[in-house]
Parts: sequence; structure tokens; C-alpha cells
Amino acid sequence: MFGFKKRKILIAVVCFTLFGISAVWISARGVYAIQRKAYEKIKVFTEIVSIIEDNYVDEVDTTKLIYGAIRGMLNTMDPHSSFMSPEQYKEMRVETRGSFGGLGIEITMKDGILMVVSPIEDTPAFRAGIKAGDKIVKIEDKHTRDMTIQEAVKLMRGKKGTKITIWIMREGFDKPKAFEITRDVIKIKSVKSKMLDDDYGYVRITQFQHDTGKELRKALKNLEGQSKGLKGLILDLRNNPGGLLNEAVSVSDTFLRSGLIVYTEGRVKGQEMRFSAGMDGIEPDYPVVVLINGGSASASEIVAGALQDHKKAVIIGTTSFGKGSVQSIIPLEDGSALRLTTSKYFTPSGRSIQAKGIKPDIFVAEGTVTEKKVNNRHISEKDLKRHLVVEPETKDDKTKKESKEKISDLQLLRALEYLKSWYIFREVAS
Repeated sequence: MFGFKKRKILIAVVCFTLFGISAVWISARGVYAIQRKAYEKIKVFTEIVSIIEDNYVDEVDTTKLIYGAIRGMLNTMDPHSSFMSPEQYKEMRVETRGSFGGLGIEITMKDGILMVVSPIEDTPAFRAGIKAGDKIVKIEDKHTRDMTIQEAVKLMRGKKGTKITIWIMREGFDKPKAFEITRDVIKIKSVKSKMLDDDYGYVRITQFQHDTGKELRKALKNLEGQSKGLKGLILDLRNNPGGLLNEAVSVSDTFLRSGLIVYTEGRVKGQEMRFSAGMDGIEPDYPVVVLINGGSASASEIVAGALQDHKKAVIIGTTSFGKGSVQSIIPLEDGSALRLTTSKYFTPSGRSIQAKGIKPDIFVAEGTVTEKKVNNRHISEKDLKRHLVVEPETKDDKTKKESKEKISDLQLLRALEYLKSWYIFREVAS
């Protein structure tokens, strides 16, 4: 009716590009036959591209047009499926190696709203007070409603030292609050550890990246070297947004000598995977407490679920985030990549993590410990005049008392108290 020109060459190129996507996906699975109905819709798509190229008021960038169409297609699916341009795919690969530029937050999309899964410890966002569950309603002057995760990430990334303002809505806020954050190069130390008092160890995993399992075993060895033998361990996975599946398996395997760790189920048979403990379960049989909260997601939930099901650890804290889906990263020929949800995670007992999360064995809300001064304490023997004096404290006794760290983190304190009570009851029972 309008006499639009037909560009057969363009149509052929676009068809090849789309079929090329299938070819990459197919590479390990064999060739899929495209249904006739789908092929007819692809013809409609290529025709629209041709019409836009010939008749749009301004000249268009074909690559940008096609990438936008692919993103729109993936926006009709779950919030974790997405398309990455060559630049975005390169950034993603850098992130899993523990060093990248930005603010230091893991984000997701829920009902069209950009949300913080977790701030990464010791990053600008963490220091600025960003919390898990925060809603990002605006980035600078751009509203985030229906903004893609990739668009949000691009806006928040920038050179070290530059400032950005993000507007946060949080439970208890009457209106969105502005947080000005200075960008930095985010260098993530995956595993941190220290010795708590009385030979109880503490290990925090901030994110599952390359060599996290190896770093965990090194940290445990160092802790054991600082003690006469660990009496117990607190594994802190709070605000850990996840990361690499194989590293979650490696961490779980450190504490398990046998049995299933996690399995996946997808629509396609080849997407089903099972991971079991091997010979890496080298840790002695001391009690373990795992700390989780609403910012513990994905790989963190795999570890917590596996240790909980095998009764290797007691889970303390609040219910985790509930990201129980598996994303496959499929590289494409032009350097871009498809991040596609292909299956769901299940714990060894068959529990689905998706949208349910891991529920703690002992619920402890987040908070800080406050000391209350009590004036009406009872009189003790030492208050009486002329009471018998025992031998004075030695220098070693004083040093031991001073070395005990004062814990203000309520969940951590409860975890330590649990470990101590377990050890006491075991000694009484024996």
C-alpha cells in the first residue's frame, strides 16, 4: 500500500543472524528444527527491520535495532534472562574474577522495579548504607521503572572517583531518599576469616568467584593453625549475592564427605545436572553454623541448603532471597552473549529454592547488641570487707581477656552462643 522497498539482502543477513543464535545454542545439543509458525514470525520481523531501515525519519543503526529487539524479546521472560552486548559480556567475565568498576551492588528486577539483592561488603554502596531489599527508583535523573538491568548497570558504572546519586525507597521511608556514592574499582576479596574467642572460627564468603573453594580451605587451615583445634565454625553467607555454581559445590564439598549437594531440572533433558560430594570433605567433625539473610542468594542458598539437608550445619538468621534458577551463558559469534534461564535448583532433599529461599533452623532478626546498665545487682563475696583474696591474674590471663572481641552483631553473637552451648552439652553428655 505504501510502496516500501524490499531489501532481500538485508532480510537474508538478519535471518542468518537469528539462525546463528540458534546454532550457538545448538553447538552441544544437535540441530533444532524451527517450527513453521516461528519461521513465519521471523519473516515478519525481518520485514519490519527492512521497513524501518527504508522509511524511518532518521537513519538507524541496524545493530542497535536488532539488539533492542532481542532485549525486548527477553523482557517477556523471567527477570534473570537477558542479552549482553559484546561490551557487557566482557564486563561480566571480569566481574567473576573479582575486580570491576562500579558501586558494588547486585541488582535484580521484580515486577518492573529495580531492587538490590545485596550490597557487596567493603564497596562504595555498602559503605553508603545501601541495604538488601532496597528499591532503586531513580538513577541520577532517570526513573528506573521498566528499565532493564543492563541499562541500570551501564548508568551506575563509571570511572573511579566520579559521583552518582541513586534514589532509594525502603520500608520505613516516607519518600525516596538520595544516596550520593563515589564510584570505585571494586576488588572483591571472596573469603575473609578471623578467630573468635575460645577457638571458635569465623569465615565470611562475600561472593562465589574463581578459587573461592580453594581460598576457603586455605582460610580454615590458617584458623586451625591459630588454635589448639577448632571447636566450631561460623560460615557467614549474609548479603552474599551468589556467583559461580562450581564454587558453591566446592565450598559444600569441603564439609561433606559424600552425598548429593544440588541438582537441577529443566525442560530439556540435557539441562539436568547433579553434583555430589567427593573426596574434598576434609574438615574435622566440629559443629558449623551458617548465617544467612534476605541478601543471601543463588550460590549461597545452594551451600546453606546442602549443609542443612545433610545436617552438617545449623542455619541461623532470616529467610534467604530465593533465587533458585540456573542461567546458562551462551556466547554468540559477534562477541555478545545470551544469559538464559534453563533450569531450577533443588536441594538434596528435593526442596526448590526458587521464590521460597532457605528457611533458617533458628530465626534471629538482624540487629545490634546494646548493653543495659543494671544498678540493682546482688552483693557478691568480693563486695564483703576482709574477703579472702585469690591469686592475682597472670599477664597471660589479662591478655586472653583483652583479646576477646566485643561482638555487637546480634546474629553473629547468637551463632557463637549456639556453638558454645553445643560444645558444653557434648562435654556433659560424654
